[in-house]
Order: sequence, then structure tokens, then C-alpha cells
Amino acid sequence: MPTKKPALVSQRPITGKVKKSDKKQEAEKDLAKSYDEFKFFEGQFYTGMKIGRSHKWYYDKGEWKETKMTPDLWRISYAVTKRRAGKAPEGSGVPTGTEYHWYILAHQHVRKLDANSYTTSMTGLKYKLAHRRADHEKWNISDNAQRKRLIKLLQQFIKNLEKHPGAEALQPVPVKKIESKTDVTPTLKKKRAPVKRKITAKK
Repeated sequence: MPTKKPALVSQRPITGKVKKSDKKQEAEKDLAKSYDEFKFFEGQFYTGMKIGRSHKWYYDKGEWKETKMTPDLWRISYAVTKRRAGKAPEGSGVPTGTEYHWYILAHQHVRKLDANSYTTSMTGLKYKLAHRRADHEKWNISDNAQRKRLIKLLQQFIKNLEKHPGAEALQPVPVKKIESKTDVTPTLKKKRAPVKRKITAKK
């Protein structure tokens, strides 16, 4: 009677190593969670991407229009769809439909290549004047408040430009935050120092 051969058992040691894909998923979950957490920067609470991180975008074929207003002044408009270079972590970022109002201060450098072509590059700053949540009909601050915020920004930028001529003038300019009823900002309760009472002995 033929004997059965014993089943082959793998001798490969079992390790507790986590797959790279699992590590990536965990990292993305942490980023998505940290996006909505309150953070603190120079006396101000904020949510969203952490200070120091950056985005990279690719712009579709957009439409840039410009109208000459004076010998040196042009009015411009630009409309295009921008697309993230990578992919946002699942669950991170603001809901679809959220809007922002940015104000851009920038240098644009161009060089003519031929009769109909120019190279162009832009460096500068952009400031958030206001935002509108996806589930709100109104912006977080009024048009008048946005105007005051912009005036404050330009005034501080001019001071910075006068103080630091050259490239240093394009360093970020802090703008005092204008609170709104729709913004929810945590407050830190200050602990009161215990009141010391003098105890006098009765005569």
C-alpha cells in the first residue's frame, strides 16, 4: 500500500511588518484627520492645511483677458480649471462647493519669443479675504468687511515695502482676523489666581 507524502509546510518566518500600502493609507487618514483640527499660529486659531505645507497644481488651457486702462495700467481677468498634481487624501479638505475669495499680490515676468508667444512666470502672495461654506448661502464676512480687510492688507504691505525694499517686501504680511458669526473659534479660559484673604484674630 503506497504511503502518502507529507504536506509541504512553508518554513518562511511570519513577520509583523506592515505593507507599504497600509502605511500609506494610515498616513492619509492622519492627514485627513489633522486637516479639521484647530491649530494655533501667531495668536490666531485656524483649521485646514498646516502652516509650512504646500500644494502643487496644473492649470488647464485657460483664458486670460486684459484691457489697457492707462499707459502702464491694465485690467485683467483669468478663468481656468486647476487640477492637483497628486491626489488629496481621502476624507481631507473642504466639502465640494466651498468657495474662496483671494487677493493676489504678485510679480509677473514675461519674455517675447515670437510675434504671438511669450514665456510667463509669476511669484508673489495670495491672501484669503473671505470664504463661503458649501452649506451656507452667505460668505463668512460681508462685502464691506472684505473691503476693510483688503485696505488693511494693502496698508500693511506698503509699510513692509518701505521698510524692506527688494525681495524681502514680498514676505507675508499679518492681517488682523475679522471674526464672523459663522466662524466657530475655540476660546481658552484664563485661570483666575486664587484671592488671598487676610485672616485677623479676634480680640
